[in-house]
Amino acid sequence: MAITYRCLIIDDESPAHKALASHISKFDDLEHSGSAFSGMEAVKMLNENTYDIIFLDINMPVISGVELMELQPKRPLTIVTTAYSDFALSAYQNDAIDYLLKPISFEKFTKAIEKAKIYFSGNIAKKETATNEKVLSHRVNGQMTETPLSDIIYIESLGNYMKLYSTKLKSPIIIYGSLSSISAEIDSSNFIQVHRSFIVNITKITAVTFKSLTMFNGEIIPVGRKYQILLDGLEIR
Repeated sequence: MAITYRCLIIDDESPAHKALASHISKFDDLEHSGSAFSGMEAVKMLNENTYDIIFLDINMPVISGVELMELQPKRPLTIVTTAYSDFALSAYQNDAIDYLLKPISFEKFTKAIEKAKIYFSGNIAKKETATNEKVLSHRVNGQMTETPLSDIIYIESLGNYMKLYSTKLKSPIIIYGSLSSISAEIDSSNFIQVHRSFIVNITKITAVTFKSLTMFNGEIIPVGRKYQILLDGLEIR
C-alpha cells in the first residue's frame, strides 16, 4: 500500500503557504493536510491532529518557530522554512531535518523531501527489526507516545476523551478519541468491549461475574447486557 505523508504548513505569511502548497501538490505521496498562520494556531493543530511533516517558519509573533520546537519536542518531522539564516544551529539542535531559506526553489524542496523519506524508511525498518511487540500510539499533552498493548488494563470512555489504565502507571492517561476508533487500532484478540464505556484486556481480568469484572488493578468494571455473551467461556489466565 502506498504511503501518503500528511503535511502541515506553519507560517504567518500567505505567500509562503501558497509556495509550499504548490511544491507539495507536485508529489503524489505528499498531502497538504493543514495550514497554521501562527505558532499558537500550530500548537492547537498539533495537539488535535496527526501530521507526518511540518514546514515551520521561524519569525512568527507570540510563539516563534524555535519556541514551538522547544514546546513540542516530539512533534512531526520538521523542515524549517525561513528567510533568516541565523537560527540554523537552534533548528538542528531541536532535530529539524532540513533548513530551507526563502525563496525556496523546487529543487531544494525536493532534496528536503528526499531526506524526510530516508528518515521515515529508516524508522520503519527499525520498528520492524527492533520488536514485534504491538503498541497503541496516542497523543499526551501534544506529544506522540506509545503504550504496549500488553501493559493496558482497560480503557474507559469519557465522551470525546478516554482514560487509559496501564500496569506501568499509577494514574490513568487521558487521551482524545472514542472507543470505536481505538478498537481498530488495538486490533488484538486480547481486548473486548464489555460495556458501551469500557474496553478491557482479558489477560488483566482477575474475576468474572454475570454483571461485572474485577481487573488487575482492583477496579470493578460493569458488563453491559448485550456484551454478556462475549464472556461465555472466558478463561481467566
